[in-house]
Amino acid sequence: MAHPQRGPAPRKRFGQNFLQDDGVIQAIVRAIAPTADDHVVEIGPGQGALTGALVTSGCQLDAIELDRDLTTGLLAAFSIHPRFALHSGDALTFDFGQLTNDDRPLRVVGNLPYNISTPLIFKLLDNTTLIRDMHFMLQREVVLRLAAEPGSKDWGRLGVMAQFHCQVSHLFDVPPEAFFPAPKVQSAIVRLLPHSSAPFPDCDVAKLGRVVQMAFAQRRKTLRNNFKGTFGDSDLIAAGIDPGARAETLPIAAFVALSALLDAQ
Repeated sequence: MAHPQRGPAPRKRFGQNFLQDDGVIQAIVRAIAPTADDHVVEIGPGQGALTGALVTSGCQLDAIELDRDLTTGLLAAFSIHPRFALHSGDALTFDFGQLTNDDRPLRVVGNLPYNISTPLIFKLLDNTTLIRDMHFMLQREVVLRLAAEPGSKDWGRLGVMAQFHCQVSHLFDVPPEAFFPAPKVQSAIVRLLPHSSAPFPDCDVAKLGRVVQMAFAQRRKTLRNNFKGTFGDSDLIAAGIDPGARAETLPIAAFVALSALLDAQ
């Protein structure tokens, strides 16, 4: 069942599409399965469709909302809950570390606007020591990139870095009509679960990021071309990599091996 629209109209500059389908909201909450012991952080609560379902679990809930026109309604609806706090600000510059006042890791959730989804995910990947898991509504194409496998057209910088840090699961798709206004694209729910033990504990993440960025700088070019001036053919071959291959064919381990070679440059 869809809710009638209430509160301020969605604003294009914030990329707002408000979730309004009860069935989808309940499916998301079932996937998250919040409990009273959890510390949940919701990014972009909007009109509070998901917020309302989360607070009923009794969890500690911090919500971060950029649009000041929405904060009044959110406070009116949820400040009655003693474990709810609203932060007015931009999630891209927000210090998530300020929310961790005990040993509980954060459970981060949100319906992320397309214009901030990728940079925000990269920011959160840098903070995985604070995070137990993440559940996001994103454009389906972004979820496909996050969950992609080497050799597929969707495999790229986002998938490599996300899967270096997390186990990624594409949970289910959400149709446009679940939102107001209905977006022109399909959406999907993704779960990112930080690895309990690092698969590549000796890898320098900053160097890995540089290698991956270079490798995918021009997707249609070979690794030989994209790494020109950084790695020669002999470096690539020594790492077990075909210099004539494209970046989308490489598994994470190959990028890790190349990042270790940056020391030798």
